Amino acid sequence: MPNLPATADEHRSLIALLIVSAFIVAGGIHYQTPMLAAIAADFGADAAATGWIPTLSFGGMLVGIVFFVPLGDRIDKRRLVLSKIVVLLLAQALMAAAPSIAVLAAGSLVTGICASLLQSFIAITAETAHPDHRGRALGTQLTAMFSGILFARIGGGLIAAHIGWRYSYVLSAGMLLTIIPVLWARLPSTRPTSQASYRDLLWSIYQLMRAHGGMRRAASIQFMFGLCYGGFWAVAAPMLAVLHHVGPTATGLIGIPGAAGILVSRPAGRWTDRAGLAPVVLAGIVSMLAAWIAMGFGVWSIAAVVLGAILLDCGLRAAMVANQTLVNSAVPDSRARANTLFGLHVWGGNAIGAFLMSWTFAHYGWLAVCGVALTAVVFALLIHLGVLPIGRAEQ
Repeated sequence: MPNLPATADEHRSLIALLIVSAFIVAGGIHYQTPMLAAIAADFGADAAATGWIPTLSFGGMLVGIVFFVPLGDRIDKRRLVLSKIVVLLLAQALMAAAPSIAVLAAGSLVTGICASLLQSFIAITAETAHPDHRGRALGTQLTAMFSGILFARIGGGLIAAHIGWRYSYVLSAGMLLTIIPVLWARLPSTRPTSQASYRDLLWSIYQLMRAHGGMRRAASIQFMFGLCYGGFWAVAAPMLAVLHHVGPTATGLIGIPGAAGILVSRPAGRWTDRAGLAPVVLAGIVSMLAAWIAMGFGVWSIAAVVLGAILLDCGLRAAMVANQTLVNSAVPDSRARANTLFGLHVWGGNAIGAFLMSWTFAHYGWLAVCGVALTAVVFALLIHLGVLPIGRAEQ
């Protein structure tokens, strides 16, 4: 358990700090979303080339989750958070000055690796929350993350259109520079819950996956959702530019209705606390199915894209709050590793989705992207209903 503040006011102050920090960090890998077309024009690249930027950022998040987040069960989470946030600051500065797509993609990779510290914020929040209100607490923390993503998308689009895409990363670096001293002064230390070697720590993640069918099911569903979510935002800017002739400002503004999940997260957490996981996850799957059916009409209407973005975000966030609550409740002494397992599937899905959908859009167009996404959501539904027996416990 963390060395918690002694008073309720100090505890609220810690939660507020985690919320603000999550808002700032979450945006780092999402400023790119509305700017990809502007970046492509600046460097004379196509959608497939710029697709490596979100692919490597999501892939970097995956690397950070697998190789660094598990250490939170073995060493002080404070050390992990402070080390990664300083490197994140340097990576954002590198992206602001990048002379080529290759350097920008490299900075994006490092950004993704360091942004995995968000999982440490989630673990600390889960440890400090009362068990009866854990869903609500995690919903609040995830709301801060989603708000940071929304800010990055809108801000990235506006900045790219008016003063140049590089200044988005200048803004990000500036906010990080502001929050780092506060984290250094106020973030509490945590006590290790495992003395296992690093190798055994990583191996135990696989053992957790084998032992907990519910955790396996939750992670698999979130992987399918990650394919859809990462894929959509990787191709949103080039798709809107090609089909509807809109620039980065309009693409960024799509993030406003597309962030409807911010309004869903806390109610989804309360619903999870009251009714359990299954109905919340099912509602998320239905919303995601409706999203990609609507997206199919995006070839002819930008309104269909807006509606689809709303349903996409609501479905993703509702399911994520429920599944994240399950993961953080199943193994209290292994939360860092449980979040590693969950994050591995979430960000693995985002990375593969960004690559797959960018390639699909470049070669086959938008309707093919919608077809691939719908297939992924159907798989999520079959997993949830038990038709695909991924959630069975190992003997």
